[in-house]
Amino acid sequence: MKIKLAGLVADSIVDGPGFRFTIFTQGCPHHCEGCHNPQTHDFSGGRYADCDKIIEKIQKNKLTSGVTFSGGEPFCQSEACAYTAKKLKELNYHLMAFTGYEFEQLIAMSDKDKFIMEFLNCLDIVIDGKFDLTRRSLELKYKGSSNQRTIDVRESLKQGRAVEIEI
Repeated sequence: MKIKLAGLVADSIVDGPGFRFTIFTQGCPHHCEGCHNPQTHDFSGGRYADCDKIIEKIQKNKLTSGVTFSGGEPFCQSEACAYTAKKLKELNYHLMAFTGYEFEQLIAMSDKDKFIMEFLNCLDIVIDGKFDLTRRSLELKYKGSSNQRTIDVRESLKQGRAVEIEI
């Protein structure tokens, strides 16, 4: 299985709780003004990488406790992200994703793309919503604007509604 990458960061402490590995997917339909990663927007950019080789790289650092899917828009590569997340969850990594879609949109989109739900089922946390430059704050933990939500994915899927948490 291949995933189109903008890049990888092996030692992140800013992309979620704990010591993390961050996978930056290539391609994003949102084009948020003031985006922190505008180089990830172009779907024709980036490079393809083997998902299993990324997993091997993650496993080499024994300090890594979690993996974050960022972008770009990870849900635009739902099959590759679901594949990778499933294998990482089996290895007991904490998983989270940043998305410009709202949680409710992802649930609706999963009717047409089964891999979206497969990906969601592997995730612990989703930071959802487009970055809004007018609501930007440097005081928010792991998110860029106050409209974005930190969602407990498992509890949200169980309750059938977005359940926000503090991390």
